[in-house]
Amino acid sequence: MELKRAGSRPSNAGPAEWFTGSVRVEPLNSAPAPARVACANVTFEPGARTAWHTHPLGQTLIVTDGCGWAQVEGEPIVEIRAGDVIWFPPGQRHWHGAAATTGVTHIAIQEALDGQVADWMEKVTDAEYGAGPTD
Repeated sequence: MELKRAGSRPSNAGPAEWFTGSVRVEPLNSAPAPARVACANVTFEPGARTAWHTHPLGQTLIVTDGCGWAQVEGEPIVEIRAGDVIWFPPGQRHWHGAAATTGVTHIAIQEALDGQVADWMEKVTDAEYGAGPTD
């Protein structure tokens, strides 16, 4: 058994290449091989979001606080709230983050394939983000 005490792992600012706005990433766990799951607690300030990206083995988000937005390419932006669980299948191009005026926190869970958990692409433009949910 390996116990990781709260506060024993430093949080980091989300890398500017992968995020727009203020994002904090708190690593929770990266299981050693042969396991390949990694998870982090990610907090987005209002207006902050990921770049477009995919995951080779998919991604689960568990929204723990606040209100945010998520979008799969070619589909409308949807609102996500605390208690929601989102699954992005392998290779599905998407982004997620905070709503324009409300922050959001989620636990991101994904598996590595050949050491890679995500394929990062271009940033979501202000025009794409500014559309907001349609429902």
